[in-house]
Amino acid sequence: THVSMVHSETTSGILNDIASVAKVVKAAGKTMIVDAMSSFGGVDIPVGEWGIDFIISSANKCIQGVPGFSFIICRTDKLMESKGKARSLSLDLYDQWETMHKDGKWRFTSPTHVVLAFWQALKELDAEGGIPARHARYKNNKDYLVKHMGEMGFKPFIEGEAQGPIITTFYYPENTHYDFGEMYQYIKDRGYAIYPGKLTDAETFRIGHIGEIYEEDMEKLCEIFRSYVEEKKA
Repeated sequence: THVSMVHSETTSGILNDIASVAKVVKAAGKTMIVDAMSSFGGVDIPVGEWGIDFIISSANKCIQGVPGFSFIICRTDKLMESKGKARSLSLDLYDQWETMHKDGKWRFTSPTHVVLAFWQALKELDAEGGIPARHARYKNNKDYLVKHMGEMGFKPFIEGEAQGPIITTFYYPENTHYDFGEMYQYIKDRGYAIYPGKLTDAETFRIGHIGEIYEEDMEKLCEIFRSYVEEKKA
């Protein structure tokens, strides 16, 4: 009856083709749910055109607010169909919508500081030029990173158009014995932090390129990696 799909999958860095899947789902008369936690605000998603029934995201990530609440954009008729079907008190979407529709409030304690941060973040998104401008910055960060990391022997786990602009997973270079903990600390001591890999078998690590991050940050990070690589060769 329902198909749920992650848009930007942050373990690998892939940006899934939700448009193609949604087309099949809608042709079959089913409900399409998209997890856009890591992509909404940084990637253009024509929700109505693609036939997405529910799209879920967060106050932070590409919106660049702070963590504290998620939000859902959905078709009203599909929302009405969900009335009385929730198996959870706190995750009862219809009940939450109904309460907000009456008085504009959360059913329980409102995360007021997060809402204010979210509002400010939306104004900053608009000032930057909206989603197209933010997407271009993120993509530029990714392109710079992939190019210069590649020159040092770090190959991306996902290549080509499937690699999203949110986060990139890199393999360790072949025939090397890098210790992630050591590399992480080396980079952190110089002002930056990276993610460990979460893949089952491959030796990988991840670097995000969203948030208040620009090409100059990518330049500095790559300089740190170059220094580390040279020290490991010595």
